[in-house]
Amino acid sequence: MTITLEKFAADCHDAIKNNPGTPGREKVCSMLKQALADPQFVSTYIPEGTPERKVLYEDPEFGFTILAHGYNGAKGSKPHDHGPSWAIYGQAAGETIMTAWDCVARPSEGTPGKAKYNHDYVMRPGDAYLYDVGVLHSPERKASTRLMRIEGLNMDRIKRLPYDAVS
Repeated sequence: MTITLEKFAADCHDAIKNNPGTPGREKVCSMLKQALADPQFVSTYIPEGTPERKVLYEDPEFGFTILAHGYNGAKGSKPHDHGPSWAIYGQAAGETIMTAWDCVARPSEGTPGKAKYNHDYVMRPGDAYLYDVGVLHSPERKASTRLMRIEGLNMDRIKRLPYDAVS
């Protein structure tokens, strides 16, 4: 039986409610891996032609947001965190090279933070990773990709401060 978005969102809600903090987020990450293993779930909610950012669900109690992302061609980003939030990235199609960064200095208004390279790893379909509050990362896509991301808060409403890579 295929997983529906409604069931997945309800299970995420319950995991966050019953396991506050990082343990609940880790449970959601595990559930996302299971959902990404369901071809019907992927083709229904993250189909080819998905825009770069499509909000699928926003939880009224906890504010977490489930999104589908489709990227055409190569695309990357600078080191970043998700401000006061966390994020879980789940690869649905293609590959993402994710870079982990060590925080050298947090940003402040008008001054970018500083991030030092730690290591790279490749996210392949079915992989999901939790980036807890303050964890720095940067994705690079060399070709088209699709993913599902769960944000602890809808990042459309959150101001984030930039980071620069340093040696």
